[in-house]
Amino acid sequence: LYSPEYLLDPWLIAKNHAQIGMNNGLSVDFSGQIASESVLGGRMINGIGGQPETHIGALYSKGGRAITLLYSTALDGAVSRIVPKLESGELVTMPHFWADTVVTEYGVADLLGKNHRERAEALIAIAHPHFRHELRRSLSDAVIS
Repeated sequence: LYSPEYLLDPWLIAKNHAQIGMNNGLSVDFSGQIASESVLGGRMINGIGGQPETHIGALYSKGGRAITLLYSTALDGAVSRIVPKLESGELVTMPHFWADTVVTEYGVADLLGKNHRERAEALIAIAHPHFRHELRRSLSDAVIS
């Protein structure tokens, strides 16, 4: 058996050609910050696991992708998991500058190389349809370029 230090070494992961890192997310904000550990102001749901290592390793892999999978809503559809900004107390598992691809049941948002507004628009497009108008309004109210 290999040690976690070996298995989760981003530089070893990156040596794999076209490595795909797939991890869960609990919420994503307009900038691309990914919260995978806590929700609703800091309520802990998951541990960090090897998400940062596999995510970064996949991004550094030639032809690799780092994909974050999440449901578009939580609490039986009462709240969107795509939000203008993470709530105070939510832990950022992957900062915005590592954001690559986010997938919900409504589609795929490619965030890599996009500015803040383009990221927000891509994320709104894969949000639950019930929340898209409200999210668009939040984007137009914000000063985002």
